Amino acid sequence: METSQKDSLQHHKVLVANRGEIAIRIMRACRKLGVAFTAIFTAEDAASGHVRYARENGGERSLFRVSSYHDANELMSVADQAGCTAVHPGYGFFAEDFRFARRVTKRDRKMIFIGPSWKIIRELGDKINTKRLARSLDVPTVPGSDRPIYDEMEAERIARSVFEFQVQQGIQRPLVLVKASAGGGGMGIEEVYDIDNFRSVYRRIRNYALRQFKDEGVLIEQRITDFNHLEVQIVSDRSGKNPVHFGTRNCSIQSTGLQKRVEVAPGFVPAQMDYSFDAAKVLQDIVHYSLTMARKVGYDNVGTWEWIVTRRGEPFLMEVNTRIQVENGVSARISSIRNHEGPVDLIAEQIRIGLGEPLGYTQDDVTFDGVGIEYRLIAEDPEHGFTPWVGRIERFSWKEEPWLTVLTHVPTDTPYEIPTEFDPNLALAIIWGKDLAEARERGVSFLDNLHLEGRNNAGEALKSNVAFLRANTARTLRF
Repeated sequence: METSQKDSLQHHKVLVANRGEIAIRIMRACRKLGVAFTAIFTAEDAASGHVRYARENGGERSLFRVSSYHDANELMSVADQAGCTAVHPGYGFFAEDFRFARRVTKRDRKMIFIGPSWKIIRELGDKINTKRLARSLDVPTVPGSDRPIYDEMEAERIARSVFEFQVQQGIQRPLVLVKASAGGGGMGIEEVYDIDNFRSVYRRIRNYALRQFKDEGVLIEQRITDFNHLEVQIVSDRSGKNPVHFGTRNCSIQSTGLQKRVEVAPGFVPAQMDYSFDAAKVLQDIVHYSLTMARKVGYDNVGTWEWIVTRRGEPFLMEVNTRIQVENGVSARISSIRNHEGPVDLIAEQIRIGLGEPLGYTQDDVTFDGVGIEYRLIAEDPEHGFTPWVGRIERFSWKEEPWLTVLTHVPTDTPYEIPTEFDPNLALAIIWGKDLAEARERGVSFLDNLHLEGRNNAGEALKSNVAFLRANTARTLRF
């Protein structure tokens, strides 16, 4: 970064409104940029590495205890006490809450929300609205309604088109999802496998929606089960006019609950593997579509366009995540910007442009090298539905390598009690290789040299997903 740019950021102070490894990454990026920060923690998180990092690397008023990460009033109070000029929400918590983002920017003592503008969060955070926008730009979306349907005949027509699409895909047992549009949390959803039963199900869901949500609108959607999950990493400054991409990711290795466990960048490697479709064109297309949408809405920060790709190589936009994602590091590891040293730091870029700096480069300045694999190390039991494990980490260490980055809030020099209030995520391990074969080989080497031990209150040994990660490494980027 040029000195003049760094100097222009030094009057800012960022409230790191999150916890764990993402809080550490935000604080590190702030230090790199010469920006002061204030971190927060709850009583349950007192032993977290992000608390230690803030104490050791922050200045005056760099760490405050709060009762909850979910209390917006408390966060605003801390920001005022610490003299913060901006808020970085990380991911989760308030990261995609447009009301929180709006409050940050419109309160009496205005601050900067380091993320997209609240209007863009609202626009792209609505999946129905996102689908409608995509279709207006001829961006392919999963067949189904792009608005609540109140007319039974129209609903049946859409349902039949969804069934026909699945038959064309060669799906043995087509189904359609009938959902209460005002619902959530899995409420008011039924699967229809026989189109002749559609009307009775539609009426049942419509009546349920009216009783429960006072809105009888119904969505008709398709569930695609045999697909790869790809993502496109988009970055754009506050002008919203010059978005660039930092490549693609493949996040298809997931838990039974469809939670990501392994991410690989790029999303396919057509030069190294054979696919039954034109994988290079798929990557080119989803990047093009994602940038088209970003330009249309004037997207102005760091976000991800999520796609599903069928076995026939057909891409469909699933949703847009307007926030920084957990897996941004694996995209950053294989990306570089001309005249910048080393791999890009996407969180530093997010902070820099969030605070008003121009992007300062074009797509021609972005280059890619090698393959990255990111493992999510979690205390869970994959053999029993990925059930979270609760207990004490007694040993956590790994063999340092130049091709390895481990991001963690878990102390490695003292035992650590996993807080029961949060997901038992332990670390992210990012492996780089010159190609997929080398990245896989190095990934297995990392896992084999990892020491992760612990006990719960019953004296039972720690359960983790390390064996699951190792077993699935060989199938990365395979369809």
